[in-house]
Amino acid sequence: MAKGNINVSVENIFPLIKKFLYSDHEIFLRELVSNATDATSKMKHLIAMGEAEGVEYGAPKIEVIADKEAKTLRIIDRGIGMTEEEVEKYINQIAFSGAEEFIDQYKDKVEDSGIIGHFGLGFYSAFMVADKVDIITKSFKDAPAVKWSCDGSPNYTIDPAEKTERGSEIVLHIAEDSLEFLEDAKITELLTKYNRFNQIPIKFGTKEVNDPEFTPQTTKDEEGKETTEPHKQITVDNIINNTAPAWTKKPADLESDDYNSFYRELYPMQFEEPLFNIHLNVDYPFNLTGILYFPKLSPNMDMQKDKIQLYQNQVFITDNVEGIVPDFLQMLKGVIDSPDIPLNVSRSYLQADGAVKKISGYITKKIADKLSSLFKNNREDFEQKWNDIKVIIEYGMLSDEKFFEKAQKFALLPTVNDAFFTLEELKEKIKDLQTDKDGNTIVLYAANKEAQHSFIQDAKEKGYEVLLLDSPIVSHLMQKLEGSNEKLKFTRVDSDHIDNLIKKDDEKISKLSEEEKESLKPIIEENIPKETYTVQLEALDSNANPFSITVPEFMRRMKEMSQSGGGGMFGMNNMPEMYNLVVNTNNDLIKDILDSKDANAQKELIGQAFDLAKLSQNLLHGEELTNFIKRSYQMIK
Repeated sequence: MAKGNINVSVENIFPLIKKFLYSDHEIFLRELVSNATDATSKMKHLIAMGEAEGVEYGAPKIEVIADKEAKTLRIIDRGIGMTEEEVEKYINQIAFSGAEEFIDQYKDKVEDSGIIGHFGLGFYSAFMVADKVDIITKSFKDAPAVKWSCDGSPNYTIDPAEKTERGSEIVLHIAEDSLEFLEDAKITELLTKYNRFNQIPIKFGTKEVNDPEFTPQTTKDEEGKETTEPHKQITVDNIINNTAPAWTKKPADLESDDYNSFYRELYPMQFEEPLFNIHLNVDYPFNLTGILYFPKLSPNMDMQKDKIQLYQNQVFITDNVEGIVPDFLQMLKGVIDSPDIPLNVSRSYLQADGAVKKISGYITKKIADKLSSLFKNNREDFEQKWNDIKVIIEYGMLSDEKFFEKAQKFALLPTVNDAFFTLEELKEKIKDLQTDKDGNTIVLYAANKEAQHSFIQDAKEKGYEVLLLDSPIVSHLMQKLEGSNEKLKFTRVDSDHIDNLIKKDDEKISKLSEEEKESLKPIIEENIPKETYTVQLEALDSNANPFSITVPEFMRRMKEMSQSGGGGMFGMNNMPEMYNLVVNTNNDLIKDILDSKDANAQKELIGQAFDLAKLSQNLLHGEELTNFIKRSYQMIK
């Protein structure tokens, strides 16, 4: 028997591992299965390179066996195994990674080794759930098998073992506070979560299935009644994982049904099919594979993140890809797999890492290229999907400058008539009618077709095109588009009277003199809440409404931007609602109000006209609405 002390840089590494290195104890199984996968992959590559003469790779698998009575959990592989010297080197010298050394030694021969380990500490995660760990291992080389044992202290023993097959068997003597990890359901849950796409088949128990070679016979009795004998059942290995998931294959080898089937495999509780997918496959200047799906999204900016799964060589790492995938793409679903993404590091480190920046940029470019291709190849289909994908595209345009540049060519602006334009197409269409006296191209838009119907109709009567922009971040996007397009301004149709939205040279003359205007304004102000409404006298078309209520574009937009993530921009969140009351001095009713000598009659006319204006903006509610209805009936008696 050999004895010794584990070479660690602190007096007792195990409490630190248990408390700090791995905060989530369940990942011990992921780490041990990953080690078994590494050992098996090493064996395959050594055989392929002629470094293991006379050794057959066979059909290896990793087996997980739980024994509740003995309180042990065993992880068994038929990989490369270890000699006693290698056990001393790789197990007893913590943080000296055998996987790293293997890759360094054969880096000129192995292009895609599939080796997972990078840190050399994964094995010691076993001590999070075990109070004793054994390793029984036999190298593929001509060397005797050995058994390494450690009880969680810096002391260990190495003894000869009787193992005859190559590979390693890790035996965890599960601690009393971790007996849940001996339950079949818990082990299945962990293997499915972390290793369901592992490169090597993982066996956990057996299961009964119909014998594919058995054909049930059907017989008839004397009365002619048919009876079919039951299927013959056979016992087979219960293989937990799919060793060849869709993202590991070439796009040319996959059909649309294959992508949809994989989507259902990833999200079995998701009943809607994805809109489309993007297959990632690059090996220079970094390694990245994966499949991302565009799901159907509601337009209310319900950004559900943590739907993209990060893998490293087919081993699940996390579904929090913040810092790796740009924020606006975290609403997508799917898988990315890369050995070049550093693990167990902070988000700030990830954002500064050169490889991660390149990966993030590549994903953004790939998404933009796919969207551009869909737009060019089948615009009609792209338009039909626009409401389901616009939140992602608009968010991307706001958050990523390179994506913004590309997206302007396929980002759509829908109209209230269900037509779609790119910004350049729209500018070309409206430049003649919707250019004001100062040379600004005015883009009119509505946020709600029903609520702003009368304003939309006024614009249509003048031949203006009106967009329907109803996403919660549209105010931010308009600000961005205005900043990048000279002489372009977005204005909501209800932000002013239609004659003022696109100011032309022909100014209308007021029927009221300046003296009459000075007399009119205080009369109206006395009968409306001045703290909320600002009276604005305008000489408009005589057929236009006497009163109309508008929200100044700047005020409303700043408030919307603040509410949708502007961080209390300019204190706008706390600002009360403010409106303009536009009084049409050319409407006959205004002249009647001014000429009336009866203060009560003036008040009634102003109140009725004011309430009608409020009603058109959906601002009349409760007691005010009740009073308006009563007054209206009284006036028509």
